[in-house]
Amino acid sequence: QVQLVESGGGLVQAGGSLRLSCAASGRTFSTYDMGWFRQAPGNEREFVGGISASGGRTIYADSVKGRFTISRDNAKNTVYLQMNSLKPEDTAVYYCAAATSRVYIIVVVPRGYDYWGQGTQVTVSS
Repeated sequence: QVQLVESGGGLVQAGGSLRLSCAASGRTFSTYDMGWFRQAPGNEREFVGGISASGGRTIYADSVKGRFTISRDNAKNTVYLQMNSLKPEDTAVYYCAAATSRVYIIVVVPRGYDYWGQGTQVTVSS
């Protein structure tokens, strides 16, 4: 069982930056791939990016590539999402999620993840 708690959301102007954190409980954090998803009102939950269990591989949605960076600290059981050059269309509730490591791929769909945090709101004003 893994419990995830996101933090770091808030209100920021377009062009600004935020860093989200996701703290995980349990001793097996380093065996999970981690993903970030977001969901805006009326929209489906969409993949933002993911990082492999070791931290050696990352993958991003085209909409955030070059602006967002995912990292993790397995010693602290924490994964981060650094968001730069934020746009109003980035406004959403952001969720972190944990998936049993597939070793060779990082899952990009919500149904592939086993555990979810409660979400943190990010609002980007124009």
